Amino acid sequence: MENKSIQIQGMTCASCAKTVEKATKKLEGVFEANVNFATEKLNISFDEAMISVGDIQSAVEKAGYKALSDSVSKTFKIQGMTCASCAKTIERVTGKIEGVAEANVNFATEKLNISYDPAKVKISDIKSAIVKAGYKVIDDEVAVDADKERKERERKVLWRRFVISAIFTLPLLYMAMGHMLMFPLPGVVHPEMNPLNFALVQLMLVIPSIIAGYKFYTVGFSALFRRSPNMDSLIAIGTSAALLYGIYAIVQISGGNKEYVDDLYFEAAGVIITLIMLGKYLETVTKGKTSEAIKKLMGLAPKTAIVIKDGKEEEIPIDEVEVGDIILVKPGEKMPVDGVVVEGTTSVDESMLTGESIPVEKNPGNNIIGASINKNGSIKYRATKVGKDTALAQIIKLVEDAQGSKAPIAKMADIISGYFVPIVILLSLISSLSWYFFGGESVVFAVTIFISVLVIACPCALGLATPTAIMVGTGKGAEHGVLIKSGVALETTHKIQTIVFDKTGTITEGKPKVTDIVTNDITQDELLQLAASAEKGSEHPLGEAIVKGAEERGLAFIKPDSFKAIPGHGIEVTIDNKNVLAGNQKLMKERNISLEKLEATSDILASEGKTPMYIAIDNKIAGIIAVADTVKTNSKKAIDSLHRMGIEVAMITGDNKRTAEAIAQQVGIDRILAEVLPQDKANEVKKLQAEGKKVAMVGDGINDAPALAQADIGIAIGSGTDVAMESADIVLMRSDLMDVPTAIQLSKSTIRNIKQNLFWAFGYNTLGIPVAMGLLHLFGGPLLNPMIAAAAMSLSSVSVLSNALRLKAFKPIQ
Repeated sequence: MENKSIQIQGMTCASCAKTVEKATKKLEGVFEANVNFATEKLNISFDEAMISVGDIQSAVEKAGYKALSDSVSKTFKIQGMTCASCAKTIERVTGKIEGVAEANVNFATEKLNISYDPAKVKISDIKSAIVKAGYKVIDDEVAVDADKERKERERKVLWRRFVISAIFTLPLLYMAMGHMLMFPLPGVVHPEMNPLNFALVQLMLVIPSIIAGYKFYTVGFSALFRRSPNMDSLIAIGTSAALLYGIYAIVQISGGNKEYVDDLYFEAAGVIITLIMLGKYLETVTKGKTSEAIKKLMGLAPKTAIVIKDGKEEEIPIDEVEVGDIILVKPGEKMPVDGVVVEGTTSVDESMLTGESIPVEKNPGNNIIGASINKNGSIKYRATKVGKDTALAQIIKLVEDAQGSKAPIAKMADIISGYFVPIVILLSLISSLSWYFFGGESVVFAVTIFISVLVIACPCALGLATPTAIMVGTGKGAEHGVLIKSGVALETTHKIQTIVFDKTGTITEGKPKVTDIVTNDITQDELLQLAASAEKGSEHPLGEAIVKGAEERGLAFIKPDSFKAIPGHGIEVTIDNKNVLAGNQKLMKERNISLEKLEATSDILASEGKTPMYIAIDNKIAGIIAVADTVKTNSKKAIDSLHRMGIEVAMITGDNKRTAEAIAQQVGIDRILAEVLPQDKANEVKKLQAEGKKVAMVGDGINDAPALAQADIGIAIGSGTDVAMESADIVLMRSDLMDVPTAIQLSKSTIRNIKQNLFWAFGYNTLGIPVAMGLLHLFGGPLLNPMIAAAAMSLSSVSVLSNALRLKAFKPIQ
């Protein structure tokens, strides 16, 4: 008997828990099934010989819920991939290991993201499967500098190999083609005078190119023998065919068949290898530019920190800083890690994370964000988060995860590239043999067709089309303070039709402020001073707003002689021998205080979404102080921008309808969802989804988390709670609502870029392969030369990467 605890998703009440229990209890082989609704876990005892965890998960899913396996996720760096087909091979060999839930390879970042059950599979098993497939795996976290150095070495090696190949290929090309264009050739190597020398010199010139491109052969044939052919396999087969046919021609020439002197294919093999190495070099240079966002973020963190130990300053590497260490930061230096100020005062530039250009004042007790810049004062602060736990590390992790994830649009390209290479090999054989046997063409013609089809059909462009655009798109988002957590979120965002904004703290500041002071035979400052002095002892949010309003005006507080709270009504205070009443309309009516001409004014204030507080002195109305949660500066601008995109905007709030309508009128809300209890916010999102709409939810509080999770896209305000940010698909670091339209614009731009890339990648192969198979020649047109095919193939990958890099110019339309 086996006991297992399985996480259940999708339960909303105790009835759901009961449904899951019933669905699993009736399974044959299950002895006991209990669901804890609070922890959302199914504790189940079953006979593993009769039923598997997969069967239990299926039963839970049939009941309408999701059963999550106890899987862990890990990222491996993969070396040795040359095309999208390699990525597909690694996905396939790791995906079929028992215990592996999901395996995604990002060809652009050279990373495998894998989820697996550690009880069923070991890391060594995963590594072993990758190595057997012919690739190298690195699971150690490589520092950005080390990774950069490795890629730089790869680039230099590629360039060196290309130069060597080009040095020998240029004279080879001159020899092979020059005499046809009437260029001079020495008699000793002239095809008519010395055909054998002509052929042997070409063989000697092509050998260095073959050696320079040896990896195409070792990797390509190895993949072919494992029945997982890739791009290198196509090049290896094509150039080997050219080389072998050339050697066969030499044998024929040495035997006296001089006509074979025109059938040498050495220059094709040399030029193909040279051009493809140039294409690979350009590809690595361009791919390096796609991940610049991560490099910039990683480069923000300082390398060392000054720590106070036993009263002495000691400079240590940032990796050695521990939680609790006291860190000294001088003016102009970066904060090494997150922490809390314990001594000193300064202003800190946090723009690298928040986008807010104005430095923030920091005093003892204030939080410090690692990598922010200390502007003008020395401070000491206690480290609270180090290493992977710092805000910067979390952001880097979010961006890396997003860049490593796959958008749904990528699945089509993945499926096609998985079958593409074997189909191309088959097409090259069918077309070449057809021309030879049924078209009455020569062996040379058939070999030309064979090589051209193999070389032009490389699926590199197809494999790079989606991941490179996602990398640049998510990186660009991070630059603008918009953290998009996944490729799925990036793709879904452009489909959003309705956006629901939480009111308090999202559309509004979430902090009540004094907005109006209306007086009756008293100055504004006198009224505010009396009211603030009276409210100084109160903990009511309206009272706190009045106290803050007085502080902002620099008014002195008068100590009350007596204080009495009247629950649900207000307060009664004696100040300077004056009886002061501060409260709502009910309090005034109970004390028979006439509101006189101020009643009409109070109605106008209430209609504007403000809360009027009445002040009476010695049983006579003295004035009204209106308090309101003010609208954020950019709220209206952001909503106007969304309207221009054709997106419906709704507002959800627990406030009464009158207040909600007043705020909605100020910012231009289309639909008001007022008096909604926190637990019902997710249901309101569901109702909108039931109308067939793609819904995004924007919020900042713990009570927004279920609605953020329910929405098609959850957008959390960066200044909000960790729970809200954890539940969201997108996090706005700057807490600026203008970043909501930015996220949608970025999604639209990225998806448009992906579609362009896929169009060119598919279009290139759709047009290129028939031309290489001799379609034009069939109608009297030219035959595609293998060298032109090689150039076209290299350019296709570079063009797709260059198109993805255009996203770096993205600027939000305000």
